[in-house]
Amino acid sequence: MESDRRVLLGVQSSVLGRPWRSRLDAAGDARALAIAQQNGLPDLLSRVLAGRGVTPENALGHLDPTLRALLPEPFSLTALEEATERLVRAVEKQETIAIFGDYDVDGACSSALLAEFFDFCGVPRLIHIPDRITEGYGPNVEAIRAFSARGATLLVTVDCGTTSFEPFAEARRLGMDVVVLDHHQAPETLPNAIVVNPNRQDDVSGQGALCAAGVAFVALVALNRALRARGFWRERQEFDLLGSLDLVALATVADVAPLTGLNRAFVTKGLALMKSRGRVGLRALADVAKLNGPPRAFHLGFLLGPRINAGGRIGDAALGARLLLLKDDIEAGEIAAELDRLNGERQILEKQMLQEALGEAYKQLGPAEQGAFVLTAMEDWQPGIVGLVASRLKEMFGRPAFALALNGDVATGSARSIQGVDLGRAVRVAVERGLIVKGGGHAMAAGVTLRRDQLDAFQAFLEETLAEPVARARAQAGLAIDGLLTASACAPALVEEIEKAGPFGAGNPEPIFVLPEHRIADVQPFGADHLRLRVQAGDGARMEIAAFRAAHTPLGAALAKARGERAHLACTLTLDHWGGRAKVSARLVDLALCNPGLGG
Repeated sequence: MESDRRVLLGVQSSVLGRPWRSRLDAAGDARALAIAQQNGLPDLLSRVLAGRGVTPENALGHLDPTLRALLPEPFSLTALEEATERLVRAVEKQETIAIFGDYDVDGACSSALLAEFFDFCGVPRLIHIPDRITEGYGPNVEAIRAFSARGATLLVTVDCGTTSFEPFAEARRLGMDVVVLDHHQAPETLPNAIVVNPNRQDDVSGQGALCAAGVAFVALVALNRALRARGFWRERQEFDLLGSLDLVALATVADVAPLTGLNRAFVTKGLALMKSRGRVGLRALADVAKLNGPPRAFHLGFLLGPRINAGGRIGDAALGARLLLLKDDIEAGEIAAELDRLNGERQILEKQMLQEALGEAYKQLGPAEQGAFVLTAMEDWQPGIVGLVASRLKEMFGRPAFALALNGDVATGSARSIQGVDLGRAVRVAVERGLIVKGGGHAMAAGVTLRRDQLDAFQAFLEETLAEPVARARAQAGLAIDGLLTASACAPALVEEIEKAGPFGAGNPEPIFVLPEHRIADVQPFGADHLRLRVQAGDGARMEIAAFRAAHTPLGAALAKARGERAHLACTLTLDHWGGRAKVSARLVDLALCNPGLGG
């Protein structure tokens, strides 16, 4: 229980208002000791593992996750056997297969994953990624008619389709069969299609944490196996599915799927594959993003993913999927450069919209910041960026946040949640009660569309629905600390040891360590809104720490006052590789002053 976890260094409220607690309670300490003793692992690594629910029995497997051990029997996913039969028939008869993907990274990767397989099989295929503004989310009747006009007889939707009743009715009318490969929360009644979704209510596979690309990969495992049994590969080389794990890894991280179980194997193997830089499109994207050294989950989520997303947010939504399938270096470089340019535009727009959203949020919550959620809605907002604004609002206010773009009588937008509050379920209930036009998602993220005149009723519903779970989640919130270190201990060898427990991300949180009573020797701005600290330990050891996007935040204000003073510094540690050398990179997460009265 939360109360059993010890408060560290007496920090009941940091400059960000959070208590600092040891990630491990007494039972966790005992588990860490057992992990170290039974597996011959270093103490610090054992503590990191224990803090993520790893046991002595599965520690070694956690450190080396394999598909052989973690991949489920494909047909354990409801309807996948039926979907496989239909896909086999399409491959054998060389039918034209239409792929309809979502406009985000998961949709792009899933679409490329299927297209790559069908291309290898010599099957004619089409891809359509919808325009976020003119078409909106999910399959639409016009796109399906266009597919049919080009000869498609099978429609496969990826990362969408679970609630597409009307479009699929049109597909059936046109003589097209439909297979859905999705992962979003599903209603009890499904459309007229073969719906493969581990989050449909009658699925008991236990794979609900997969993103759409993960579902598509499992579907291709089943399809590949079925084609082998039918002798399809007898006279041709079999497709190397493992060579597509870079796409699955990118989608898994970018879609913030928990890095546990099968997802952990996908990302571990996918990152290893990316080191070879074999995929032309990803190589070009890594180059424009200035990705140095071996890729980590962080790079997928914050360098590569946002650039692929930029096409769907403010440009051509099809650019990402096209880039991932390219074989030509020159064309890949051109598209990667365009995505990089769009990402720069996206950053400027996001900053402008966030400033407007903050004004609305402070007005809504009041001086005491009361309220279960934040909901901001503005005219002329870019619909492709509202999700990013919602994410920033969630981070800053520590509660679920909605950001909506108003266009005439319609509001469309996105929401992000905090741990312990299932936003997808709340949105689904709102749809069922007729409070909004449409919406869906999963526990941590959702999308909504509603009429302007529904806003007040929707806000009242959210306040009633979210008040209790948000209050409970916020009461339990605190910064979980994995251990105490000094500047002199933060050496590359130590960080390499810690990173064995990675890749880190959702569901497998990056370890946080505290540097206690270090003097903040200097604070300097760099980049757009970042700060760089130079700190010194009591033994004279020095190190630099980056505080990203902190310049105009409470953290930045506290740092400005704390120059020359001693403080407890909560940081994450990673390795940067420059010129073939590994260097420790520290990122500031939170700060607690050794003199709480400092600065008033």
